[in-house]
Amino acid sequence: MKKTFAIIALILSFGLQAQSYKFRITGTIKAEKEKTPIEAATIHLEKAKDSTVLSYTISDEKGGFSLEGKVYNNKVKLYVSFVGMGEYSKTILLEKDSNINLGTILLKEDTNVLNEVVVKSRAPITIKKDTLEFNVKSFKTKKDANVEDLLKKLPGVEVNEEGQITVNGKAVNKILVNGKPFFGNDPTIATKNLSKEIIEKIQITDTKSKSQAFSGEKGDANNKTINLTIKKENNKGWFGRVAAGGGTDERYEAATIVNRFDNNTRFSVLAGTNNINSPGFSFGEINKMFGNGGGVSFSSNGSFSIGGRNFGGGDGIITSRTAGATYADEYGKGVDLNANYFYSGSSSENVNRSNREYTVQVRDENNPTETRELIYFTNSSSNSSTENDNHSFDTDLDIEIDSTFLINVSPRFTLNNRTSNFNQSNETLDENRALTNSFSSSTISSSDAKNFQNTIDITKRFGKKGAFIKASITNQFDQTDGENFNNSTIETFGTNASTEIRDQRTDIDSDLTGFRTRLSYRQPIIAKKLFVNLNYRYSTDERTRIESTFDFDNTTQDFTNFNTDLSTNFTFNDITKTPLVGVTYNAKSFNLDFDIGQTMRTLENEDQLRPNLSLVKDFNNVTIDARIRYRFPSKARLYVSYDLENNAPSIRQLQPFSDVTNPSNIVTGNPNLRPSKDHRVYVSFNKYDWQKRSGFFLWAGGNVNNDVIVNKTNIGDDLVRTTTYENADGAFSYFGGASYNKSIKLDSLSTLRFRTGLRANGSRSINILNDIENMTTTNSITPRLGIEYNWNKKIVIEPNYEVAFTNTAFNIDNIEDQNFTRHSLRIRTRTNVPKKLEWRNDIRYTFNPNVIGFNRSAWFWNATLAYSVLKDKGTITLKGYDLLNQNTNARRNVVGNYIEDSESTVLQRYFMLGFSWKFNSLGQKGEVREFHF
Repeated sequence: MKKTFAIIALILSFGLQAQSYKFRITGTIKAEKEKTPIEAATIHLEKAKDSTVLSYTISDEKGGFSLEGKVYNNKVKLYVSFVGMGEYSKTILLEKDSNINLGTILLKEDTNVLNEVVVKSRAPITIKKDTLEFNVKSFKTKKDANVEDLLKKLPGVEVNEEGQITVNGKAVNKILVNGKPFFGNDPTIATKNLSKEIIEKIQITDTKSKSQAFSGEKGDANNKTINLTIKKENNKGWFGRVAAGGGTDERYEAATIVNRFDNNTRFSVLAGTNNINSPGFSFGEINKMFGNGGGVSFSSNGSFSIGGRNFGGGDGIITSRTAGATYADEYGKGVDLNANYFYSGSSSENVNRSNREYTVQVRDENNPTETRELIYFTNSSSNSSTENDNHSFDTDLDIEIDSTFLINVSPRFTLNNRTSNFNQSNETLDENRALTNSFSSSTISSSDAKNFQNTIDITKRFGKKGAFIKASITNQFDQTDGENFNNSTIETFGTNASTEIRDQRTDIDSDLTGFRTRLSYRQPIIAKKLFVNLNYRYSTDERTRIESTFDFDNTTQDFTNFNTDLSTNFTFNDITKTPLVGVTYNAKSFNLDFDIGQTMRTLENEDQLRPNLSLVKDFNNVTIDARIRYRFPSKARLYVSYDLENNAPSIRQLQPFSDVTNPSNIVTGNPNLRPSKDHRVYVSFNKYDWQKRSGFFLWAGGNVNNDVIVNKTNIGDDLVRTTTYENADGAFSYFGGASYNKSIKLDSLSTLRFRTGLRANGSRSINILNDIENMTTTNSITPRLGIEYNWNKKIVIEPNYEVAFTNTAFNIDNIEDQNFTRHSLRIRTRTNVPKKLEWRNDIRYTFNPNVIGFNRSAWFWNATLAYSVLKDKGTITLKGYDLLNQNTNARRNVVGNYIEDSESTVLQRYFMLGFSWKFNSLGQKGEVREFHF
């Protein structure tokens, strides 16, 4: 029987091989009238039977093209198209191994364009100046695909596991729907929630503000904008999704989004809640809806953000609540409105512990010209719980007075309420592990914050040579009221043993009034090519902060004793004036922007509690901003930038007030500080070869910091620190890397995609300890390799591996260099067999051999099963999170003169059963016929 099966399999394999047709089709595209080569013409091959796109490419600078691949249909049709030219088509009969040279193909000028007849191109890709346009129906995906699934199929486009998108290595920071924002500037809401079936075209351009687009300026060369064009017949109706799930360990999630599109009018609402560390945008349906977000980042103050929007919360286990609405419409000619409301709430709990080993050089008491090594240790632990509620409302109103005059008004209002409980304990031990001091505290805090900000942009163009004048005005008002209760104990051991107990209440009142404006004028020297720019920037931020601390009085049994040492009352004003002059040069393949100016900055501080500490400081420094863009004939692009900025010290760093909030580290400002001078350089190079389906991206950048402001600390025998600030030279940072990706079409069903790259970064930090300058230089290099195998969109296997090598060196001879190696392996799989069942796995392995005291290695495995029901409108899901129950976030950091190992609370294994249902009434009435010429 086994032999029989083997023979049958062998016969089938020969049969399949006999039915495959390997081909190579070449030619040259030229304009019929001028006989000149046409660069960036689209050439694609379709099945003659059902118009399925088999292969495509773009002609090079000489008009040449080459199509290679293997198909299972011998009758195919070749199409050639270019904007402004008539389409060329040819039916081709393939042999088993075809090598076909079509010679020169001449394209005629399209008379329909002259007659303003709209023709819908069937080309998969069209290049229009700086815009790359993809025809959605040319890229096949699974039946229930969203926009994110579609983007992953486009050449040069990468979408990582968090939903962050890059195009030829450049980040996508904005996604528009029919040219308008969709739920603000969070790209993932559009990509994870809009269905592929309603989209007609995807356009990719450099990111521009509305004012830049209106004035004709170049956009941001390092960021991309994607515009999703909805089919006309699909731009009226309702669509959305509802889902919920519950699981073990009391885990749950629920969310919904409802959209109403009616041509230029668009209205959407969403809501969600979960306790699985997602920002309220999570569904069990394998991230098809809302998903786990784009670029989730956590901060030390307990908040986290996604797509630039703050959701509050913290490390540890987070329960989130989210609701929002967006509205877009046009009112008459030239008036465009977009409005968004978001509510985001969260509750978080976290336990953290960390260990540090300090190595410090100090002066020898017996011989001041010599130094000795001081080693000591700290152990810290904390637990926290936080409640956070945030409401935000923003509006974007465009008023186009006429074709030369645009006004944009963008008000934003935010209301935040926050309460938290924080308990911590810290102990310091000497080199013999003997306890020298300890600190423990329990803090309860609450705050209410209001923020209003409004920006008005006015743009006026003059003539047809590129002249314009622009004005931007922003005003801001912030108000924060808070209350903190602190109960702490500070103990010092040894010969001068002491104990200090604090029981205090602090009332906080903080206000900020800000005003910023920028005036710009551009005068053409050579029409639309060479310009002189005049700019003036002015800003003022006035901040008032009152912190009133009261000690508990045992007599009155209330917080009535005012503590001057722990209280502040000051008004701080930061005034900046910057005139600039520059030039702009725009050519077909070369662009230059150069601006130079003088920044005049005044810092004023009026201290009501300590009038002797009031100060006024003036700083005058040069500012430079330069940008160069160059496009090679091969379509490769080079970008170079240089910036010189001067950053003034903060009021905390300048004011000679001793902050004794933490008695083990007393901090005092230095009024003699100078501004730091930051030189920043960035270079990028990218190229995508349409012929070979390969892309290369190279980038490098760095900062050199002169007069950088550093900590100057003295440590006593009791290990109590006193800190101030000094200027120092020699600090720097750098980053860079390269990536290469290539797609290989094995046959009409199978595709292999390679991604390889290298990241490198490093920095030198400086601090002064006991009058000895300590320099810490860290260098890291991380090679990585990724492979994706895709068979008929039914089986996808994606292994990825990277290893990070890190070296930290010290300028002190007797401090040993530190070397760290971290291995990461990730394997993702997806199968759609049988058709209605989808099974996904996400397996990660990390190995940290240098971490001390915590788990060095861990496997992390998530899996999801999804089964389609109700004619594919419903989905039942079963999700397993951390199946091996090994999730950990143990990490090691080398910072300055210490090594830290830390670990905090993480979400661990659970299983969840969920159900999702989608609805869609778009395009049910009437169809718009497409014509192909």
